[in-house]
Amino acid sequence: MRLPIKVSLSSLQEGRWYEYLVRFGLGGAATVFTGLISSRYGASIGGLFLALPAIFCASATLIEKHELRRKRKAGLEGRRRGREAAALDAAGAALGALGMLAFAAVFWLLVERSVAGAFIGASLAWLTVAMAAWFVRRQVRLTRLAQRDSGPAMSRSR
Repeated sequence: MRLPIKVSLSSLQEGRWYEYLVRFGLGGAATVFTGLISSRYGASIGGLFLALPAIFCASATLIEKHELRRKRKAGLEGRRRGREAAALDAAGAALGALGMLAFAAVFWLLVERSVAGAFIGASLAWLTVAMAAWFVRRQVRLTRLAQRDSGPAMSRSR
């Protein structure tokens, strides 16, 4: 089975300089906020906040704007496509967050024995959980699409 994962750098050209400034600014602010939490409540609590997708809100908004802009250039409304693209990004952020949770748990369990071993184990846990979550989500979506597409045909044949 071939996985449909692709990397496309062409979308970087669609962004405007101030959009990247917003992303980096929010990411930096989230990092400072996490540092403040860590200094007040300790690294364990601060690390939980660091695992949050710091710039997700800015990214989702910018993705929707880019899709709207692209569709309008083609003479289309584009609102639905913009929302769908932002929703897809949100799903990816949630799957990534599951992976980060696995990373944090494994690292916390192993760090007392070996920092290097904890990092390697936690990285493998992140990769495994994120890929498994992506695969499960993909299978659920394909199953729902198949059921939706076969639904009316089934009722007509009865």
